[in-house]
Amino acid sequence: MQYKFNITDSIDEDIRKALIVYLATYNKGHTGPSEYRELAVILRDETNAVIGGLWGATCYGWLSIQLLVVPEILRGRGIGKKIMLHAEREAISRGCHSAWLDTYEFQARGFYEKLGYVSFGELKNYPTGFSRFFLQKTLLPIG
Repeated sequence: MQYKFNITDSIDEDIRKALIVYLATYNKGHTGPSEYRELAVILRDETNAVIGGLWGATCYGWLSIQLLVVPEILRGRGIGKKIMLHAEREAISRGCHSAWLDTYEFQARGFYEKLGYVSFGELKNYPTGFSRFFLQKTLLPIG
């Protein structure tokens, strides 16, 4: 088999999808189906414009939170907590037992810890002078 390497900084989404197919097929052979499903909690204003929310996915019994955005003008009003609770409840309804996320030192680590998340890892100097923290939480069944 002949092959070559290409390096680029403009990745086509079809290439990403092709790589995921290979990896997902391999993983499924070891773990079974991942039950991967995207999950979003969208925060809209009175004009229905998206002004914040949460973006993530459920997979292998875990909720993975990739993005959480609360407009600065709305912070401190419990909106972030409500967004997180909506996502966690949906994850539980999908059969998830835990959640994980990452946040930078200058972002919202304390906010997540108040919601019951605990740190399980730290990547120092990412970016330089700061740490990136990885947090997890056990999700309790609704009831």
